[in-house]
Amino acid sequence: MSSYVEKVLQPSETVAFRGTIHWFVYLPAVFFILFAAAGAVLLAATATDSDKDIAYALIAFGVLFGVPNFLRAWFKRFTTEIAVTDRRVIFKHGFVRRQTVEMNMSKVESVDVDQSILGRMFDYGDITVRGTGGGLEPLHMIANPLAFRNAVIAR
Repeated sequence: MSSYVEKVLQPSETVAFRGTIHWFVYLPAVFFILFAAAGAVLLAATATDSDKDIAYALIAFGVLFGVPNFLRAWFKRFTTEIAVTDRRVIFKHGFVRRQTVEMNMSKVESVDVDQSILGRMFDYGDITVRGTGGGLEPLHMIANPLAFRNAVIAR
Protein backbone atom coordinates (compact mmCIF):
# COMPACT_ATOMS: atom_id res chain seq x y z
CA MET A 1 0.00 0.00 0.00
CA SER A 2 1.68 3.18 -1.14
CA SER A 3 1.28 6.50 0.58
CA TYR A 4 -0.89 9.34 -0.65
CA VAL A 5 2.16 11.50 -1.30
CA GLU A 6 3.73 8.86 -3.54
CA LYS A 7 0.47 8.53 -5.48
CA VAL A 8 0.15 12.26 -6.22
CA LEU A 9 3.76 13.05 -7.10
CA GLN A 10 4.10 14.51 -10.57
CA PRO A 11 6.80 13.36 -12.99
CA SER A 12 10.22 14.63 -11.85
CA GLU A 13 8.77 16.00 -8.59
CA THR A 14 10.90 15.09 -5.56
CA VAL A 15 10.12 14.98 -1.86
CA ALA A 16 12.34 17.31 0.18
CA PHE A 17 10.80 16.64 3.61
CA ARG A 18 8.37 14.18 5.16
CA GLY A 19 6.77 15.06 8.45
CA THR A 20 4.58 13.34 10.98
CA ILE A 21 2.67 14.03 14.14
CA HIS A 22 4.91 13.99 17.21
CA TRP A 23 4.83 11.00 19.54
CA PHE A 24 3.46 13.26 22.32
CA VAL A 25 0.04 12.51 20.84
CA TYR A 26 0.28 9.26 22.85
CA LEU A 27 0.61 11.02 26.24
CA PRO A 28 -3.08 10.85 27.25
CA ALA A 29 -3.04 7.09 26.63
CA VAL A 30 0.17 6.71 28.63
CA PHE A 31 -1.42 8.66 31.50
CA PHE A 32 -4.40 6.29 31.63
CA ILE A 33 -2.25 3.18 31.27
CA LEU A 34 -0.21 4.38 34.26
CA PHE A 35 -3.47 4.26 36.26
CA ALA A 36 -3.86 0.62 35.25
CA ALA A 37 -0.25 -0.10 36.21
CA ALA A 38 -0.76 1.58 39.59
CA GLY A 39 -3.84 -0.56 40.11
CA ALA A 40 -1.91 -3.70 39.25
CA VAL A 41 0.85 -2.78 41.72
CA LEU A 42 -1.75 -2.04 44.41
CA LEU A 43 -3.48 -5.33 43.67
CA ALA A 44 -0.23 -7.26 44.06
CA ALA A 45 0.69 -5.45 47.26
CA THR A 46 -2.62 -5.68 49.14
CA ALA A 47 -4.58 -8.38 50.87
CA THR A 48 -7.76 -6.55 51.94
CA ASP A 49 -10.91 -6.67 49.82
CA SER A 50 -11.50 -2.90 49.95
CA ASP A 51 -8.00 -2.21 48.60
CA LYS A 52 -8.52 -4.85 45.91
CA ASP A 53 -11.71 -3.08 44.83
CA ILE A 54 -9.77 0.17 44.45
CA ALA A 55 -7.05 -1.66 42.52
CA TYR A 56 -9.60 -3.25 40.17
CA ALA A 57 -11.23 0.15 39.65
CA LEU A 58 -7.86 1.70 38.75
CA ILE A 59 -7.09 -1.11 36.33
CA ALA A 60 -10.54 -0.86 34.71
CA PHE A 61 -10.28 2.95 34.47
CA GLY A 62 -6.82 2.77 32.95
CA VAL A 63 -7.70 0.10 30.41
CA LEU A 64 -11.12 1.54 29.57
CA PHE A 65 -9.67 4.95 28.70
CA GLY A 66 -6.05 4.08 27.87
CA VAL A 67 -6.59 1.58 25.08
CA PRO A 68 -9.07 3.71 23.07
CA ASN A 69 -6.85 6.78 23.49
CA PHE A 70 -3.84 4.82 22.30
CA LEU A 71 -5.71 3.46 19.27
CA ARG A 72 -7.04 6.92 18.40
CA ALA A 73 -3.56 8.46 18.62
CA TRP A 74 -2.00 5.65 16.58
CA PHE A 75 -4.69 5.93 13.90
CA LYS A 76 -4.31 9.72 13.73
CA ARG A 77 -0.55 9.36 13.33
CA PHE A 78 -0.90 6.53 10.81
CA THR A 79 -3.38 8.36 8.58
CA THR A 80 -1.64 11.75 8.56
CA GLU A 81 0.93 12.59 5.90
CA ILE A 82 2.87 15.82 5.65
CA ALA A 83 5.33 16.42 2.85
CA VAL A 84 7.24 19.23 1.20
CA THR A 85 8.25 18.65 -2.39
CA ASP A 86 10.18 20.85 -4.76
CA ARG A 87 6.82 22.14 -6.08
CA ARG A 88 4.26 22.10 -3.24
CA VAL A 89 3.30 21.46 0.36
CA ILE A 90 1.05 18.44 0.88
CA PHE A 91 -1.05 17.66 3.96
CA LYS A 92 -3.37 14.65 4.17
CA HIS A 93 -5.31 13.18 7.06
CA GLY A 94 -8.11 10.71 7.42
CA PHE A 95 -8.70 7.20 6.16
CA VAL A 96 -12.23 6.63 4.91
CA ARG A 97 -13.07 10.32 4.88
CA ARG A 98 -9.80 11.73 3.62
CA GLN A 99 -9.02 15.44 3.65
CA THR A 100 -6.12 16.75 1.60
CA VAL A 101 -4.69 20.22 1.24
CA GLU A 102 -1.96 21.10 -1.21
CA MET A 103 -0.35 24.47 -1.83
CA ASN A 104 2.01 25.32 -4.66
CA MET A 105 5.37 26.69 -3.53
CA SER A 106 4.87 29.77 -5.66
CA LYS A 107 1.82 30.64 -3.50
CA VAL A 108 3.56 30.26 -0.10
CA GLU A 109 4.18 33.60 1.60
CA SER A 110 5.28 32.47 5.06
CA VAL A 111 5.46 29.54 7.43
CA ASP A 112 4.58 30.24 11.07
CA VAL A 113 5.90 27.91 13.77
CA ASP A 114 4.35 28.03 17.25
CA GLN A 115 6.21 26.09 19.94
CA SER A 116 5.58 25.99 23.66
CA ILE A 117 8.39 25.44 26.15
CA LEU A 118 7.70 21.69 26.07
CA GLY A 119 7.53 21.87 22.29
CA ARG A 120 10.99 23.39 22.14
CA MET A 121 12.34 20.80 24.57
CA PHE A 122 10.85 17.83 22.71
CA ASP A 123 10.93 19.29 19.19
CA TYR A 124 7.26 19.59 18.24
CA GLY A 125 4.96 22.48 17.44
CA ASP A 126 2.09 23.87 15.42
CA ILE A 127 2.70 25.05 11.87
CA THR A 128 0.63 27.44 9.78
CA VAL A 129 1.47 27.83 6.10
CA ARG A 130 0.24 31.18 4.79
CA GLY A 131 -0.22 31.72 1.10
CA THR A 132 -1.63 34.22 -1.32
CA GLY A 133 -5.39 34.17 -1.08
CA GLY A 134 -5.46 32.04 2.08
CA GLY A 135 -3.48 29.39 3.81
CA LEU A 136 -3.46 25.93 5.28
CA GLU A 137 -5.21 25.27 8.55
CA PRO A 138 -2.75 24.98 11.43
CA LEU A 139 -1.02 21.62 11.58
CA HIS A 140 -0.90 20.62 15.25
CA MET A 141 1.72 18.60 17.15
CA ILE A 142 4.09 18.29 14.18
CA ALA A 143 7.45 16.67 14.89
CA ASN A 144 10.51 18.71 13.92
CA PRO A 145 8.62 21.87 12.85
CA LEU A 146 11.74 23.92 12.16
CA ALA A 147 12.96 21.37 9.60
CA PHE A 148 9.53 21.58 7.94
CA ARG A 149 9.75 25.38 7.83
CA ASN A 150 13.30 25.28 6.48
CA ALA A 151 12.28 22.80 3.77
CA VAL A 152 9.48 25.14 2.64
CA ILE A 153 11.53 28.33 2.80
CA ALA A 154 14.52 26.76 1.03
CA ARG A 155 12.38 26.23 -2.08
